[in-house]
Amino acid sequence: QVQLVESGGGLVQPGGSLRLSCAASGSFLTINAMGWYRQAPGKPRELVAHITSGGSTNYDDSVKGRFTISRDNAKKTVYLQMNSLKPEDTAVYYCNAGIKLVWYLKENNYWGQGTQVTVSS
Repeated sequence: QVQLVESGGGLVQPGGSLRLSCAASGSFLTINAMGWYRQAPGKPRELVAHITSGGSTNYDDSVKGRFTISRDNAKKTVYLQMNSLKPEDTAVYYCNAGIKLVWYLKENNYWGQGTQVTVSS
């Protein structure tokens, strides 16, 4: 059993900052890539930021220069530092992780429950 527990969402004014955290817990062998996705009402879920096990990152163009994804492998946690927030960043943010439970099984993707980020003046 694997769980991804998210925290850090909330209400913030435009131009403000939030830091999201997502910690993996349970029994598993390895965590590979991790990422943050978001879904606004009426829109599909989209990738915000992605980080590999080696620390290589990718960002959606809409957040480049404003958001930073990082991970702490010892804490089994991925972070999303969000600066210069805009109203269009408002969405439910979901943590995702590729996790290998045991050596003889393929990697599966797991999702957090989502945390609401609202940017409003």
